[in-house]
Amino acid sequence: MAGKPVIIDCDPGHDDAVALLLAVGSDAIDLRAVTTTFGNCSVEDATRNALQILTLAGATDVPVARGAAGALSGLSTLGNYVHGASGLDGPPMPAPAFDIVEEPAPAMMRRVIEKSSEPVTVVATGPITNVAQLLLDSPESKEGIREIIFMGGSTERGNHTPTAEFNTYADPEALDVVLQSGLPVRMVGLNLTHQALAAPAVVERMAAMHHTVGQTCAAWMGFFGASYNRIWEFDAPPVHDPCTVAALIDRDVIGWREAFVAVELEGKWTRGTTVVDLHGRYREQAPNAKVAITLDAERYWDLVLKSVDRLGRQS
Repeated sequence: MAGKPVIIDCDPGHDDAVALLLAVGSDAIDLRAVTTTFGNCSVEDATRNALQILTLAGATDVPVARGAAGALSGLSTLGNYVHGASGLDGPPMPAPAFDIVEEPAPAMMRRVIEKSSEPVTVVATGPITNVAQLLLDSPESKEGIREIIFMGGSTERGNHTPTAEFNTYADPEALDVVLQSGLPVRMVGLNLTHQALAAPAVVERMAAMHHTVGQTCAAWMGFFGASYNRIWEFDAPPVHDPCTVAALIDRDVIGWREAFVAVELEGKWTRGTTVVDLHGRYREQAPNAKVAITLDAERYWDLVLKSVDRLGRQS
């Protein structure tokens, strides 16, 4: 049975890298395309990183297109302070064994959606600029999208600012377009991903794999974990982005609540903050998203590590 058709829009990023490996290594996912955006690093670095990750995974048949260099507003906020100058600092990576498709990311998204015989799920693990641009330029594409699931926001506190998560801060206008699109939307925020900690036992399982893929993941977690300890005083890093892909593979790995979700566009101190109405306080606003609340962490890591090990054994 073929997997779910999926496009991953990303800004790799150590956690985006693991999300790509999870998608490639799972029979439940049919990865139709990868598009890149600014975010954890410049879009040029993100694109190189995506090509290197897919080369590591042996997935050089997955087309990659470069996308937004900045937000819809033209501003560009980068997360190099977490992921290093390259966006994927740490272990050496293989040179890309293939090149990008020479068309803008929203155009390739549209083409993949139009060619698909069934609706496509769009997974966004960075600033959601490319997805918003697709909806603005080609609103007819909505008919071919099953759902949009994004890593971003929080029901609680932020990380880039005290109230705003990085991806939503980087382009809140784009997220506003998505939330108002009328499409099924699922939000995987920090309140959920902070349950997805790469504890020492998880990293040890990666390092014990007798192949480059697993040991590369362990080294990524070393760099990523050191950043999280230095900046936010975490003992183990939260591996955010694979949660979006895990939700598509195993419906029971995450528990959800329907809610009205908005993003703050104007607040002096709160721009990019997600407003998540879990208790129906805005009575006139109908729910427009499913919000990730609980994670079965053991189940999550078993999914991730199974895919990583499968890829490594195949290479």
